[in-house]
Amino acid sequence: MPAMEFIKDYAISYGFQVIGALVVLVVGIVVARWVGKLTQQWLERQDLEPPVRMLLVKVIQIVVVAFAGLAALGQLGVQIAPLLAGVGVAGLGVGLALQGVLSNVVAGLSIIFTKPYRVGEHISILGVHGDVQTISIFSTVLLHPDRSRVVIPNRKIVGEILHNFGTIRQLHLQVGVAYSTNLTQALTLVREILTRHPSVLKDPMPVIGVSQLGDSTVTIAIEPWTSISNYGAAQGELNQAVIERFREAHIDMPFPQREVRLLSIPE
Repeated sequence: MPAMEFIKDYAISYGFQVIGALVVLVVGIVVARWVGKLTQQWLERQDLEPPVRMLLVKVIQIVVVAFAGLAALGQLGVQIAPLLAGVGVAGLGVGLALQGVLSNVVAGLSIIFTKPYRVGEHISILGVHGDVQTISIFSTVLLHPDRSRVVIPNRKIVGEILHNFGTIRQLHLQVGVAYSTNLTQALTLVREILTRHPSVLKDPMPVIGVSQLGDSTVTIAIEPWTSISNYGAAQGELNQAVIERFREAHIDMPFPQREVRLLSIPE
C-alpha cells in the first residue's frame, strides 16, 4: 500500500532523527525538574512569598523546556534561525500590546528582590496607606484601616517615595489641662496608664511631655508605640483611660475659653 510504503520510507529516513529529538526533549524535561527543585530550595532561603517562589520556579522550568524544544526541532532538521526570527517579531508585537502588564511584572520582581516592604508592614504611598496584605508579580494589596482593600499596580510603586512604618506605629494623643494643674502629677498618671496598658510597647519608650502652651490649657503630648494590629483600638482605649483617671484625680480639663468685653461708646 502506498501509505504503508510512505511510512516505512519516512521511518527509515528520519527514524533516528525522531528518536534523537524525543531523547533531547525528555532529557530537557528531566533537567527542568531538577533545576526547578534546586531553584525552589534556594528561593526558600530568600524569605520570599510562596506564590512568588512558585512563579519563579515555573518560569525557569519553562525556559529550560523551551531550549530543549528548540534543540529537538534542530535534531529534526527544522531551521531554528527563521523560527527564532518569527518568534522574536511575534514577541515584539505581544510586548508592545502588553506593555503595561510587562512593566508591572518587572516592577513586581524589583519589589520582591529589593524588599522595600513586606507582608504585615504598614506603608504609605501615592496618598494612600494601609497594611501590606499581599505582594504579587502584578500588584500590591493594602488593607486600609476601614477594612477596605487598596490594589496598587506595581509599576506605580517603583520610583515613588515610600513611607514604611514597619510592624509598629506611634500614637499621637493630646490632652489639655488647666494652668493650675500639678504637671508632675498629671505626667505621672499618664505614665502609669501607659505602663499598665497591654497594647503599649515597652520598647521604644513612650514619649510624654508638655507640647504646647495654649490660651486656656497646657497641652500634654502622649505618644506611645503599639503594634499595627492594635493601633486603632489602643487609641480609643488610651483616650478613655486618661479622661477617667484625670477625673478621679480631680485634674481639670477646661474647655476653650474666650473673654469678650463690651465697651460702651460714649454719646
